[in-house]
Amino acid sequence: MKRAGHPQLLALMLLLLSSLALAQGSERFGPYELHSSVVNTTFLDPQVAAAYGITRGEKRAIVNIALREQLESGQTIARKMTLQGYVRDLLQRQQKLEFREIVEGSSIYYIAEFTFINEEWRTFDIGFIPDGASERYNHSFKRQLYTD
Repeated sequence: MKRAGHPQLLALMLLLLSSLALAQGSERFGPYELHSSVVNTTFLDPQVAAAYGITRGEKRAIVNIALREQLESGQTIARKMTLQGYVRDLLQRQQKLEFREIVEGSSIYYIAEFTFINEEWRTFDIGFIPDGASERYNHSFKRQLYTD
């Protein structure tokens, strides 16, 4: 687990999530809501990328995954999870996603880097188990990626 000391990444991710509506999505799994976004690394501030060991480049992107649980009280909280995933191209070549956990205050999210070709469609297959849960969930989504 990485405890982040650089609060700019969370602020940047939230900004990107709100401004790149086509690059984000969410899906409900019982009491859980999984949020996903894909961002080209050139959108990251160089200092923020360096602080998190993210390599910036026009053909490099990150997938950002976060899980929220809705409690019986109606409150939603960030939830840790165990996850694994792959990204594949149209020819079904796949690349394993190596997720890193980021904890900033009450926020928890997982990021993984990958490479792509301009205007390429990529399919993401994510499997996850929320902490404390016994059921494994699967989430798949597609995104078209562009270089700057």
